[in-house]
Amino acid sequence: MQRRVDEVPIRQRFLIVCEGGKTEPNYFRKFRVPQLVAQVEGLGMNTIGLVQRALELREQDEYDQVWCVFDKDDFPDRNFNAAITLARRNGVKVAYSNQSFELWYVLHFYYMDNALPRADYMRMLSKELKHDYEKNSATIYEELRQRQDTAIRNAERLLNQYHPIRPSRDDPSTTVYKLVQQLLEHSNPFGTRK
Repeated sequence: MQRRVDEVPIRQRFLIVCEGGKTEPNYFRKFRVPQLVAQVEGLGMNTIGLVQRALELREQDEYDQVWCVFDKDDFPDRNFNAAITLARRNGVKVAYSNQSFELWYVLHFYYMDNALPRADYMRMLSKELKHDYEKNSATIYEELRQRQDTAIRNAERLLNQYHPIRPSRDDPSTTVYKLVQQLLEHSNPFGTRK
C-alpha cells in the first residue's frame, strides 16, 4: 500500500471590488481569508466604471476569482445590465443587489420577496439587531455571522423565483450569497466552515 502524502490545499486568490467605499468592504474584510489571498477595494464608483476598474486591477496581479459588488440603487436599468454583461464577458463575477446591499443583511433574519424602499431595510435591520443600524458598521459581520446559512438559503430562494432572471427588474434580489459561499469555502486551509 502506498502511504498518502499530506496535501496542502491551494487557496484561491480573490479580488473583490466594491461600489461602496465602506459598507461592503467592511463586511468582506471580516472573512477569514488570508490578507494575501483577498484584496478588497472600495471605490465608490458607478457600476460600469467599477467593472472597468476591476479589469484594470486584475491585470496588476494574479487572481483566481475577481468579483464586483454593486447595487441597483437608482442607476438606470441599461447601466446596471451593461455592467453585469461587461463583467461576465470578461470573466468577472458579480455580486449585485437590487435595491441595496442591506437586502443581504435582512435575509439573515427572514425571507422576503416584496420590493421595498432602501430606507425600509434600515428600519428592519435596526429592529432585528435591537439597536440602530449603522450603514458603515465595522461590526455587522460579527453580528450576522451565525445567521449566514439562513441568509444564503433565503437569497438563493429569492433569486430562484425569477424566470428568466433579469437583474435590473428582479426587485428584490441579490447574488451576494454566491460570493459569500466562495469566501466561506476558501476561508481556512481545508475548505471547511468555522
